Amino acid sequence: MSIPTPHIACTEKDLIAETILLPGDPLRAKFIADNFLEDVVQFNGVRNMLGYTGTYKGKKISVMGTGMGMPSIGIYSYELIHFYGVKNLIRIGSCGSIREDVKIRDVIIGMGACTNSNFASQYELPGTYAPIASWDLLNKAVTVANHKGVKVKVGNILSSDIFYDANPESWKKWSEMGVMGVEMEAAALYMNAAVAGANALCILTVSDCLVTREATTADERQNTFTQMMEVALELA
Repeated sequence: MSIPTPHIACTEKDLIAETILLPGDPLRAKFIADNFLEDVVQFNGVRNMLGYTGTYKGKKISVMGTGMGMPSIGIYSYELIHFYGVKNLIRIGSCGSIREDVKIRDVIIGMGACTNSNFASQYELPGTYAPIASWDLLNKAVTVANHKGVKVKVGNILSSDIFYDANPESWKKWSEMGVMGVEMEAAALYMNAAVAGANALCILTVSDCLVTREATTADERQNTFTQMMEVALELA
């Protein structure tokens, strides 16, 4: 396999750290690089999907946007694992709560990622695959959050292919099964990591609630969801 890839312009394999944070929004990646990292080098700008490597508390770590949806994070995570040797991939994103007890700005760690996607069909499995997080990353993230006094909810999330659903009430069925929130990427990330023997975790901040109809602004989602960032940065 050769670098650069079609989607990542980095020509030096070692420039991307073994641990990478993956926000969907590339401007969130820039925010993290500008506000948390030292000795920052930008390694990607293809399609404006910004990627940076720097140090956090003396440890090398990278951050890069992935875009929206499972096809997009599927491409970037595959290339990071197989072409650049990334071992730990931590999605930090936003989600919509589908439970009344999961509030705006709550932090969720996705232990499992249900999905309505057909992503797993490529593996030709004789059944239904259950995408789950890396236990090592999950356990460490919970420990870090407890130490920092960040209250986290750990459990099942839904990775959906659909944002504007023809059945706007479909989320209620998932809520009845104990699923806490809906996003659009984690299941593909978990599957890509599993088949390659890498580690993956999804940490989310609740940006809106389908039950109460509360919502944060785009600017707030980009620049103020810092608790999940601080937890994720400690996982390097």
